[in-house]
Amino acid sequence: MEVRADHLAFYIHIPYCVKRCGYCDFNTYTPAELQIQSSLEVISHDYIDLLLREIDRAAKISSAKFVPSIFFGGGTPTLMVPEDLGRVITAIKSHFILDENCEITIEANPDTVSPELLEKLLRVGFNRISFGMQSAVPHVLEVLDRTHNPANVEKAVLAARGAGFKEVSVDLIYGTPGESMADWELTLDTALALPISHISAYALIVEEGTKLAARVKRGEIVIPDDDETADKYILADNKFKDAGLNWYELSNWSREGSESKHNMFYWIGANWWGAGPGAHSHIDGRRWWNVKHPAAYKEKILTSGDPTHESEVLSSLEREEERLLLNIRLPQGIALSTLNEGQLTNLRPFLNDGHLSTEMWEQGRVSLTQTGRLLADRIVRDALTESLI
Repeated sequence: MEVRADHLAFYIHIPYCVKRCGYCDFNTYTPAELQIQSSLEVISHDYIDLLLREIDRAAKISSAKFVPSIFFGGGTPTLMVPEDLGRVITAIKSHFILDENCEITIEANPDTVSPELLEKLLRVGFNRISFGMQSAVPHVLEVLDRTHNPANVEKAVLAARGAGFKEVSVDLIYGTPGESMADWELTLDTALALPISHISAYALIVEEGTKLAARVKRGEIVIPDDDETADKYILADNKFKDAGLNWYELSNWSREGSESKHNMFYWIGANWWGAGPGAHSHIDGRRWWNVKHPAAYKEKILTSGDPTHESEVLSSLEREEERLLLNIRLPQGIALSTLNEGQLTNLRPFLNDGHLSTEMWEQGRVSLTQTGRLLADRIVRDALTESLI
């Protein structure tokens, strides 16, 4: 996959959830938090109208012609009316040319889908769906404050396949307080028994200000140590590989040809437009992000048409640091020819210790081994960016 100036990917943010999960620090809001009395149908229609205005703005600002991927995230996008979500896809089509194999993804809570809803999503243009599974173990889901019944994940995945979705993904979280290795293995085996083409697995990060962080601070629950979390990553990677899902980014595995374009466009530093409250965008080294609160977003869209909160232009040094940080996460890694002598010298101990692939090094690439992936941040910090200045 290459960075093309005539390509612009879209991220569409849906900032609504029925309930806020205890670990979540995403820019999402419940109707109660927003003191909304309207039905979801009314919220859906009015909010999509705002998004359409921002898409019009994207068309005026960007010189891109083609859209390779559209990703609806949140929040819980499946709370919106499918026909309203389809209006966003139609609006993007009216301004840009969708690639022949354009990936159009929607995130979903397993409790918010039905066969009828899934069929509607397909009809309006979606061709990929990602379910928030997190865990197959009830007491782990309880700590995460997730609302879905574990059994509903299988029902949702089977319904998505039955409706006609060819690309189905599940998201997992490991390292939850109280999660044993046996719990994690059960989650992995349960996920791999599903007819899926993609898995994302993320180590739990306890974010300041969340309900989970407060519980940790009070000593009610204890975060697992780093060694246990590393063991869980290795267990997952081994099981995924045995099941025919290979890693294509540190936290993502897929069957051949089912890699998420949305994920890849972030990691290769391509251009994307994020529409919605708090959404981030990047075009040619310039980044900006929208105001976070839905009310502020609405006001700015209706008055000036520009919901931008702040922006920055990356210096050449910052762009190089970001290239290294992102590319090291991918199997193809970094070309040795793009590194200086100081960086190469700093990398050799990691190569000698087996954290970098000798085979790839001989082919002119810096590529992480399985153990190296556990040290990715350290390798970037100690060996790569340290030698830039």
